[in-house]
Amino acid sequence: MASSASTLEIEARDVVKIVLQFCKENSLQQTFQTLQNECQVSLNTVDSIDTFIADINAGRWDAVLPQVAQLKLPRKKLEDLYEQIVLEMAELRELDTARAILRQTQVMGVMKQEQPERYLRLEHLLVRTYFDPNEAYQESTKEKRRAQIAQAIASEVSVVPPSRLMALIGQALKWQQHQGLLPPGTQFDLFRGTAAMKQDEEETYPTTLSHQIKFGKKTHPECARFSPDGQYLVSCSVDGIIEVWDYISGKLKKDLQYQADESFMMHDDAVLCVDFSRDSEMLASGSQDGKIKVWRIRTGQCLRRLERAHAKARVHGLKSGKMLKEFRGHNSYVNYAIFTTDGSRVITASSDCTVKVWDTKTTDCLHTFKPPPPLRGGDASVNSVHLFPKNTDHIVVCNKTSSIYIMTLQGQVVKSFSSGKREGGDFVAASVSPKGEWIYCVGEDMNMYCFSYQSGKLEHLMKVHDKDVIGITHHPHRNLVATYAEDCMMKIWKP
Repeated sequence: MASSASTLEIEARDVVKIVLQFCKENSLQQTFQTLQNECQVSLNTVDSIDTFIADINAGRWDAVLPQVAQLKLPRKKLEDLYEQIVLEMAELRELDTARAILRQTQVMGVMKQEQPERYLRLEHLLVRTYFDPNEAYQESTKEKRRAQIAQAIASEVSVVPPSRLMALIGQALKWQQHQGLLPPGTQFDLFRGTAAMKQDEEETYPTTLSHQIKFGKKTHPECARFSPDGQYLVSCSVDGIIEVWDYISGKLKKDLQYQADESFMMHDDAVLCVDFSRDSEMLASGSQDGKIKVWRIRTGQCLRRLERAHAKARVHGLKSGKMLKEFRGHNSYVNYAIFTTDGSRVITASSDCTVKVWDTKTTDCLHTFKPPPPLRGGDASVNSVHLFPKNTDHIVVCNKTSSIYIMTLQGQVVKSFSSGKREGGDFVAASVSPKGEWIYCVGEDMNMYCFSYQSGKLEHLMKVHDKDVIGITHHPHRNLVATYAEDCMMKIWKP
């Protein structure tokens, strides 16, 4: 395995060796031999070199030969070994065994062809009625020859920890768990490479600051999102910089090489919105100058630029960058847009105080409605709309009032949650927990309101920032919430 500052390369031979070890440990002998022959890669490992050498030195050939059968050794060393075994069998007068090794093994067959004199000498020793060690071992001794053979073969083999394949897979899964890719208690499908997003954690509201991320004095985050797979927390700042965070440590993710090199995804102007592709591989960001960029998060590469955005709602192709659909009808800025789960509808929230539901295919506006107005009178800009996990026909609507609503796609209020404040408590942003048990709002009073869907009540209230709060985002399968504000901070909250 070779590594450098920017790459980690794995040799194909090493992968084959790991698979060979798995075959050997699980007695898949035929598969082992076939793979070794086809790939011309040999495992050449023993469980213990010391034991292997000791077996040769003690002449425990019944233990040595099965191990040697799985090794790829130079022919000369193999011939020396097999010759020694034939001689020792002759000394023990195990002549049938000696003849079988001499006449039926491939190694000795090659010796017969290429070194006939050496082979015939062994044949002659076997037909004698006596055994002369001096003649057989030629200016050496049995013990010395064993030691030489042991040393020669030991240099060809190595010892590796057992079960390397399972160990590496285990390490990879632990790393994914550490990165938040695998929630606690997750069932992982190793073959498909996916985790069943089991949500064993009971949903509960956050009360404790886990980490706070401080930005520069002249910058603050304008938007933030957790990735759908739970691996990344991305923030986008008023200075145009997009950063990817490790929410577990509260530090920049330096395993992304471009960030380790202090190179970042960037816009020329403040980045106001960001979202992920469903597979968490790509990121789309929009800046104040009307530009949209699509990024590959693993490399930081900009895949697509859309130069002139607008106040309307449009659907663009990620690959082509072309506008595919345009939804016309709002009289002011579109603050938020989402697809329904099945993709058949687009729902938009606008500063014209309305929510519109569109047909994705035809772009027809199917419904237009206003959430209930503020108690003080007049209308209120709609900040955001969110899918409601408990019912695909319901959405959560956050407008600039002190209440937040669960509504149908036709505009009927199903449930409402209120801060109880007549003034100074308008909500600026909202987020819904993955199962829909909790609805979180951040208000202009710098508080976070935690509403229980079951009770319909405000269960927890806490101050989260010292200056105006901009937004809030929820982790896809953990009880973690991130808030961000004009105090140049992004804070991660846990129960």
